[in-house]
Amino acid sequence: MTELETKFATEDACRAYLYNLRWPNGFQCPKCCGDKAWPATDKLWTCQKCRHQTSVIAGTIFERTRQPLPVWFRAIWSVTTQKNGASALGLQRVLGISYKTAWTWLHKIRRAMVRPGRDKLRGTIEVDETYIGAIDEETHGREPGKKVLIVVAAQWDGKRIGRIRMRKIPNASESNLLPFVQDFIESGSHVRTDGWSGYNGLSSAGYVHEVVIIGSNRKMATELLPRVHLVVSLLKRWLLGTHQGAVSFEHLDYYLDEFCFRFNRRTSRSRGMLFYRLLQQAMAAEPVPYKRIALGIKRYKPKG
Repeated sequence: MTELETKFATEDACRAYLYNLRWPNGFQCPKCCGDKAWPATDKLWTCQKCRHQTSVIAGTIFERTRQPLPVWFRAIWSVTTQKNGASALGLQRVLGISYKTAWTWLHKIRRAMVRPGRDKLRGTIEVDETYIGAIDEETHGREPGKKVLIVVAAQWDGKRIGRIRMRKIPNASESNLLPFVQDFIESGSHVRTDGWSGYNGLSSAGYVHEVVIIGSNRKMATELLPRVHLVVSLLKRWLLGTHQGAVSFEHLDYYLDEFCFRFNRRTSRSRGMLFYRLLQQAMAAEPVPYKRIALGIKRYKPKG
């Protein structure tokens, strides 16, 4: 943190760093793609070709921020260096900003945790669904009730777990499960699932589909699909620990993105590289104002 604050103590230092991340090969106008510009002010650049003015943070998660960029850098450093992540309350205490600002920033940062065009999982992958939320005694089987259903994919890495992917889905039908597999798993991969009918279309979709018969024995499920069940256990522990279970269903997908970002980089020894990568992706993520993030803040009620 001392090194970070020394290197990025000023607004100019932060903007210079972001300039190199956004335009590593030199300025490029977002309007006409012109490659030459001159500084109009200390924050704006004017394109020589079309005279369009832009700033280095325009069109990124930092757009129209009222807080100094050094504070943003400290926030992203806190997010990447803490093993279990940062809560809005913890970020508020560390940075001395309002809870609303901390909450909004974290949601913006989570949107930058998904790298555009990231590689799909390949090899052997376990896929299964699980519920997040309170237990509803009035529902049975795969009916959502007061819970929300998510699907998880865990890649084999020998006896260990490789990369993972997650997504919230409205129900466990084939129309939801097959697109998840197609979006996140490379065609031709070996996909292991239980015998649920929602996975029946995997073979015809170009995957080697292995069905493991689990039955009603939960212990057997853990033994036959060990990686995906361990990931689910760690996810639920993380939601209850770091976020005290206070995660609204509307925003759950973004928390899942954060968990995947952390899990897939859990063996990285360089926190500085994670900081660099997240800032790099933040420069490619579109700006999201607070009002847009807060839409639908009421708890999600899945349809039965």
